[in-house]
Amino acid sequence: MTTPVALTIAGSDSSGGAGIQADLKTFAALGVYGASVITALTAQNTNGVTGIHRVPAEFVTAQIDAVFSDLDVKAVKIGMVAQRATIDAIVAGFSRWTPKHVVLDPVMVATSGDRLLAADAVEALRTRLIPRASLITPNLPEAAALLGAPVAVSEADIEGQGQLLLSMGCAAVLIKGGHADGAESIDYLAHGSSTIALAAPRIATRNTHGTGCSLSSAIAAGLAKGEDLEAAVRQAKAFVSAAIAAADLFSVGHGHGPIHHFHKFY
Repeated sequence: MTTPVALTIAGSDSSGGAGIQADLKTFAALGVYGASVITALTAQNTNGVTGIHRVPAEFVTAQIDAVFSDLDVKAVKIGMVAQRATIDAIVAGFSRWTPKHVVLDPVMVATSGDRLLAADAVEALRTRLIPRASLITPNLPEAAALLGAPVAVSEADIEGQGQLLLSMGCAAVLIKGGHADGAESIDYLAHGSSTIALAAPRIATRNTHGTGCSLSSAIAAGLAKGEDLEAAVRQAKAFVSAAIAAADLFSVGHGHGPIHHFHKFY
């Protein structure tokens, strides 16, 4: 039996709710073996980020080569990349190892408002990393920032931004609607010339720390197991929705607490 392996390339969250920690929990909950390449260490908790220590690009390279030279990686999730030199290291690593599936969560700002990507790295994200992605998963503010446009409000505007993001060279775009209003949280999957709306009930909880990280890693887990893109996105959205619904079973921290990755198990 072949063990599906997924790799997360992201930052570490010292409070365990987002980043590398959320990704590895998600992989494990969905039956996928998780490996990691750490791009930055953060000092953070449920109230916000108090410090960032960027991992040197050459050590990011060393981690990438160590993983790919030994493990049969079926899918990669990319989260916080922190700086331009890290983007360059990732792109060079992908040229050597050519992963089949790359899910890019274009993390630029934390939920708390703390900046997680250097300003001079945004253009490299647009022009060097996005064209390598099988799927990018921006939320509404991130999609607007990537396009230098206002945050989309209407469904037509969201679909239009999805098509513009596709023109940057990625194979598919999932614009997440968690920042919008309404009784439902609607995500929009743009692939080719079509857009699919994926709705789920909006859940009233303040414990949503790590939601975006977990969604992108859940999609990568599905792709690692051989699911097609739409199936992987649908199962990922169902997993995260259930994890949010169970989040209040936790009492962790004094701010926005984590979601419950292992809701199926305890």
